Amino acid sequence: MKTTTVRTERLDLVPLAVTHADEMARALADPALHVFIGGTPLTGPELRARYERLTAGSPDPAVVWCNWVVRVRAEDRLAGTVQATVTEGGRTAEVAWVIGTEWQGRGIAREAAGALVGLLVDEGVRTVVAHVHPDHAASAAVARAAGLVPTEDEQDGEIRWELRP
Repeated sequence: MKTTTVRTERLDLVPLAVTHADEMARALADPALHVFIGGTPLTGPELRARYERLTAGSPDPAVVWCNWVVRVRAEDRLAGTVQATVTEGGRTAEVAWVIGTEWQGRGIAREAAGALVGLLVDEGVRTVVAHVHPDHAASAAVARAAGLVPTEDEQDGEIRWELRP
């Protein structure tokens, strides 16, 4: 699954590669992206180091890291990332997404997250989880569009959303 390229109406979800780091550093350079998730934008070299770790895979053989960059085909540009951490023998996946400010408000996160969740369900994942800050209405809308529903559970100040197909 982690080596699969996913094609949607407007997007290609391309397996993450270290060579994506410089373009992704530009796409994700807006500090506003970190209001809800914390931290600051990473530089090209910092992202290269991070992508080297991610593409090497989880040190825990029971955990599979699946990471894709989101390419907007019409622009031939990277706009963000989607990711899934798959555990419990492929039964559970925690997902996340981030789309650069320049591409927000165009349904790209919704389309990318929906494609990711669809791939996971097709591959047999039984529980898809996302954690969304309670004040992040846009991310909650993406989770809802991908079929997830909020639960009563909260972790580190974020609401747990779930899909159990």
